[in-house]
Amino acid sequence: MKVQLIRNATLKLNYAGKTILVDPMLCSKETFEPFVKGLKRNPTVDLNIPINEVINNLDCVLVTHSHPDHFDTLSGELLAKEIKLFSTPIDLDFFLKQEFTNVEVIDDKTTWENISITRIEGKHGSGPVLPYMGQVSGYVLQSDSEPTIYIVGDSVTVDEVKKAIETFKPEIIITNSGGGIIPGFEDYPVLMNEEQTIDLIKLAPKSKVIAVHLDCIDFCKTTRNSLREFASKKKVLDNQLLIPKDGETLSF
Repeated sequence: MKVQLIRNATLKLNYAGKTILVDPMLCSKETFEPFVKGLKRNPTVDLNIPINEVINNLDCVLVTHSHPDHFDTLSGELLAKEIKLFSTPIDLDFFLKQEFTNVEVIDDKTTWENISITRIEGKHGSGPVLPYMGQVSGYVLQSDSEPTIYIVGDSVTVDEVKKAIETFKPEIIITNSGGGIIPGFEDYPVLMNEEQTIDLIKLAPKSKVIAVHLDCIDFCKTTRNSLREFASKKKVLDNQLLIPKDGETLSF
């Protein structure tokens, strides 16, 4: 199994003989408006991999939610309309309007090409900020030939996430750890920050945790450096918390 971080939360997985693209954002640097007025245009960095290489030889696309940093306009234009695309229930119309013809909604669980995919509800923040952020999901992938992997998505560490870790005991967990902050809601990050990422690691001490969604979006305050420094202070080893660079591939 291989996990390649493309940029932000965009991943390319080689899993059970299939190539899966997760949450594609393919646009150039500074393509769309800031999520928060007064901050930078997004994304704040360019792809360092040719787009054709990212979308070549895909077997399916897996989308946690339809915010533009997880499925952008360019992805809708470049991905083949007949490609197998797994969607959450709330995003079905979003993909049908873009004329994708092979969309499968995962209400709870599906099996595709000997891969079990279970959708896990998440929460894109907490408290007063949550109603502004929309519904998000994560996915657990299982196969007899591969380690179990849990893609948490844009969720903070809520009961649904904890239950998924307890139930599935994933060997690999991918967290979106950018610690996004909406001004005025500084006490309510919309993504896991340094502290929440380490709290999750404590819940899964035998898992490898891969932290992504870093150093790319305007309102994300947690960086690769700040996360690694915090993890070191908390005695988390580098081989337990993996923080890949854009374009880096991890093999398991």
